[in-house]
Amino acid sequence: MIAPGSTLAQARQALPLDPLENRILLCHALHLPRVALITQSERVLTDAEAAQVTALVQRRLDGEPIAYITGEREFFGLSFKVTPAVLIPRPDTELIVELALERAAPRSRLLDMGTGSGAIAVAVASNRPDLDVTALDLSDAALAVASENAAANDVRVRFLQSDWFAAVGAERFGVIASNPPYIVAGDRHLAEGDLRFEPIDALTDHGDGLAALRAIVDGAPQHLEDGGWLLLEHGYDQAAAVRALLKARGFHEIGSWRDLGNIERVSGGCFGSDNGS
Repeated sequence: MIAPGSTLAQARQALPLDPLENRILLCHALHLPRVALITQSERVLTDAEAAQVTALVQRRLDGEPIAYITGEREFFGLSFKVTPAVLIPRPDTELIVELALERAAPRSRLLDMGTGSGAIAVAVASNRPDLDVTALDLSDAALAVASENAAANDVRVRFLQSDWFAAVGAERFGVIASNPPYIVAGDRHLAEGDLRFEPIDALTDHGDGLAALRAIVDGAPQHLEDGGWLLLEHGYDQAAAVRALLKARGFHEIGSWRDLGNIERVSGGCFGSDNGS
């Protein structure tokens, strides 16, 4: 893939991925900052370096996500460690962070359910250090990654192993946010692209895609402060169903918000005395 004696510039031209992925993998394999690809363009790669780059590129050609190869992904302006134990944070999920930040009162409490890499909880805590942030996940491996990300980004988050609300007892929060498993069992996307490599239980409920969303909506009123907000990320075609769940459970100010692709990606509502609940 890379000829012996190739310079850095020649290696970039020879690699078969798109230019962005070529750059990311070269920088990762050679431990170089992006600017070095220009300032050191005539540097000759050693045989060991060429072999390392080739091995990483082959992993990508085999379909492995870039984030798992490099072990990191940027989200909400922060760097996150990612492993195959957690979903890869995606730009569309930044929407739920923005909505949570807007709705969290000063010095209030926020709960992130199914935290995975900790992306939502850590991003919220980084932007709002006044908030008391708790994050839950059933997976020990995911919680270990999330804890590392909180430490690396110098934020305070309480992490609990929990099957949804089980570990928080009677605690109440001003905002509950979640990006739960919502892909329908058997959906073709589960066998395509990056999803093939991500933890299946974090992607699908192995049913109609609404099981986790139902459980969260059903339990949220017992864990929301008066006037608190529930915000849920969901599939591209699930907004109406989630709004119906929220309405049936007594939420008000129910709405759906669109992601970067103009798809209704997050739905939520307020629960409390304003609705006579």
